[in-house]
Amino acid sequence: MLRLLLWVGIGYVLFTALLWAMQGNMLYQPNVGGSADATPSDIGLEWESVALETDDGVNLDAWWIPNEATDGVLLFFHGNAGNISHRLHSIEHFNRLGLSVLIIDYRGYGNSEGSPSEEGTALDARAAWRWLVDERNLEPQHITVFGRSLGSAVAAELAREVSPGGVILESSFRSVPDMAQRLYPFLPARWLARFDYATEDYVRGIRAPVLVIHSPDDEIIPFAEGKAVYEAANHPKKMLEIGGGHNTGFLEYEDRYLDGIGSFLREHGLAKTTP
Repeated sequence: MLRLLLWVGIGYVLFTALLWAMQGNMLYQPNVGGSADATPSDIGLEWESVALETDDGVNLDAWWIPNEATDGVLLFFHGNAGNISHRLHSIEHFNRLGLSVLIIDYRGYGNSEGSPSEEGTALDARAAWRWLVDERNLEPQHITVFGRSLGSAVAAELAREVSPGGVILESSFRSVPDMAQRLYPFLPARWLARFDYATEDYVRGIRAPVLVIHSPDDEIIPFAEGKAVYEAANHPKKMLEIGGGHNTGFLEYEDRYLDGIGSFLREHGLAKTTP
């Protein structure tokens, strides 16, 4: 019995050490879905390739998809897996909602240089914002900052530092330590987490209108996580409940999704056209 307990203890320690060491690979998954080979041309949209340079000298790949029917702009931060070529459905959605879109690949993703990190994604977000405001000379009040999943943390951190017209957080989570503890309740996961991405804290510093979108059916990030982010946000704020899975809800419940976002955009004067 003592020998069995010893081996169980050794296994527990080794598993814990492996999780600690592999956190970066578990969080950042740029190679899921293959290389960046599709473009907005495949869905009939005009676009421009944009090269961004971060404050630490990393070159990022981005797309600018203009919509001449509106002054509204969406700055798009995607989730932890894949790259911008896998977001064509969403780009089409936001174009239909009357928005121009700037979508970026984080460092280490798609055709962007470097390796992903928490500090790095924050620098990436600032470079994207700077391009819109300083190079395109866009008014901050016309820009909606959007983030999905991991991108919701990136979006919220940026939005508390700048002054966008609105913020949309889809499938968001409170923080990486909190999520890790939910996933591994048998481990001291909260204390082992090497990443923070504290969306719940970031959102408290946002002064723009906030829309939080989440599905009770989300199998990866529980609905309670998104609800906690919503509760932490300042007014004006709105919660949009959709259905479907983490990666499919915005497609499975497309009408509810687009109607909810369109209503938010119109309420706060962030887009001139409707779906």
